[in-house]
Amino acid sequence: MEKNPKRYATFPPEVASVAAARRFVGDTLRSWGVDEVDDAMLLTSELVTNAIVHAGTEVEVVCEALGGQVRVEVHDRHQARRIPIPGDQVSGRGLLFPETLAISWGVTYGQGDKQVWFTVPGTAGATQAPSPPAYEEIITMPRSARPTVDQLAHRTAQTAQDALGADCVYVLLTEDDAELILKATSGVRPEGAALEFGLEGAPVAGRGVYADLGGSPYNLPALRAAGIRSLVTAPFVIDGRGIGLLIAASRDAAHFTESDVERLQQVADRQAPSLERARLMELERARRGWLGFLAEASSLLAGTLDQQMTMALVAQLIVPRLATWCALFTVRDTDVALPAYAWHADETMVADLRTLLGMLPPAPPPDEPGPWEGFAPRPGAAMPATAHRVTGDVAHVFPLLARGRSIGMLVVGGPKGARFTRDMLELTEDLAGRAALAIDNARLYEEQADMSRTLQRSLLPPDIPVIPGLDLAVVYEPAGESSEVGGDFYDVFGVGSRWRFAIGDVCGTGPEAASVTGLARHTLRILGRENYSIPEVLERLNALILEEGPRARFLTLLHGEVEKLENGGARVTYATAGHPPPLFLSPAGAVEGEDESDLMLGVFTEASFGVRTVTLKPGHLLLGFTDGVTERRNGDRLLGDDQGLERVLASCAGLGAGAVAAKVSRAVRAFSTEPSHDDMAMIVLRIEE
Repeated sequence: MEKNPKRYATFPPEVASVAAARRFVGDTLRSWGVDEVDDAMLLTSELVTNAIVHAGTEVEVVCEALGGQVRVEVHDRHQARRIPIPGDQVSGRGLLFPETLAISWGVTYGQGDKQVWFTVPGTAGATQAPSPPAYEEIITMPRSARPTVDQLAHRTAQTAQDALGADCVYVLLTEDDAELILKATSGVRPEGAALEFGLEGAPVAGRGVYADLGGSPYNLPALRAAGIRSLVTAPFVIDGRGIGLLIAASRDAAHFTESDVERLQQVADRQAPSLERARLMELERARRGWLGFLAEASSLLAGTLDQQMTMALVAQLIVPRLATWCALFTVRDTDVALPAYAWHADETMVADLRTLLGMLPPAPPPDEPGPWEGFAPRPGAAMPATAHRVTGDVAHVFPLLARGRSIGMLVVGGPKGARFTRDMLELTEDLAGRAALAIDNARLYEEQADMSRTLQRSLLPPDIPVIPGLDLAVVYEPAGESSEVGGDFYDVFGVGSRWRFAIGDVCGTGPEAASVTGLARHTLRILGRENYSIPEVLERLNALILEEGPRARFLTLLHGEVEKLENGGARVTYATAGHPPPLFLSPAGAVEGEDESDLMLGVFTEASFGVRTVTLKPGHLLLGFTDGVTERRNGDRLLGDDQGLERVLASCAGLGAGAVAAKVSRAVRAFSTEPSHDDMAMIVLRIEE
């Protein structure tokens, strides 16, 4: 073979040119000793077809062997007609094959023509690598290890067209629901001709010659539109089971004979095993991908307990991978399903889709999956201007079942003519089951959290009283999940001309802690208003907690009384039951406090409690707090270590009660970046000046 050989051929813009160009490339490459020429012939066929259809000029095909590769160029004379970008429109689908089959490919636009070129493995004798021309778009893609179903189908169509001299050949294969789907064509057809095959009830295993298209059992309007007048058909059969159909068509009446049936059947029989093997491999890869998709979906859905966020995740998982749009309906106080969330692949349609769904008459969710024809708005309702873009869509509905009951339904849809294969429907049904459980978990969590918040509010005083001569501020911040009722509480209430205050911490959280909190708060108020002294109140509360038995929780408590004095100051009498004693701040910034505390409540029956009395002058303040303040942790350090809280409080000299509470709260939160695991409560009492 000569060094770097190069061959040329020119073809007119006719149907027969496609097969002729394919044979030219095949013969040329085989003459150069290239063994694998199928990919090059397939790519040539697609590019010549595109050139004739889109440019409408004569086509020149150039083959050149360079650098162990073969470069094939397809030139047309219509330099102004740009090549469609693969994936942008249906008319550019032929360029999808170079992405998979070629080592590299590109488009070169010249002054008098344009060319689409590709390279494939060639002979090993050449030494010079091809230089890409100027002003070209080059794309390099890895070659597939095995041909795909689509590639095999196109090769089959081209082989059949060459064997029978047909104007066009169609390869149809059955999907998992036994419906015939067009997989490949060979031959030039009028641009824009719709390939709408009406094959309902048609025999997949049928074979025969149809001299007149009208006598065919297949309703093929696209062929009639293209001027086709005769057909020959042959089935793809594996183990006696029809897996598809091969159709050759001609514009001439009675073009085919019985011998053409045999030749077409031979092509179908040779290709059927390869097509079925490739189909099964792609199906297995797809199913492995679906399993990974379901695992990822389960992980995402388990990551949130927000009901609205969960529904948004479900919609984002489905659109656009499984459907064009998705809607979730939930059952609330009645047995009807009402729209709760909707999403569309076209974001400009989301608002109209939600409006349209909101106009639907309420209906109970279905018991079984199936087609959905629910777009029937209430009579007289004003339809959105773009409603027609959705109302004619194909849609399927899936019940949302969780814990043996229906909580709503999931509806997925796509444009008219969209196909939902059995695998896609089964996958969506599986996802609907997982989504139902995640949505129900989020709903139960939100209900529990709402109950906890309601219970927590009931354990705190409804309002902070206004006390003449006293500046009062309180802080309460529960820690952890909002579904847990905290164990900290506070209270301020009047007892005659005096005011009593309390701040406590029940061991643990949850319902048991809440019961002790409620018992303590109401006992303090009742006994205080019966004029029991502070020690007597603590002793009786201790006895009541012990009477609760094993279900009772320990309680630490700071309980005191404030009495205004005639000189403008105040007398504070207080007792501590296992609770941190209060701190006192002077206007000069001096901080004082006790270190000792009596026994906590709910431990010993004979516990006794002493009181301490402090006289506060105007401008002085008292800070009562729970251990959620002093035990705020940052690594091995606590905020209360080395008088840390005292230093924070000293920096608050001269501030009002509200400002002090806010500054101490900020200091607690800023002490560590980790979330707090303990409730925090504070009472600040400042004697007004």
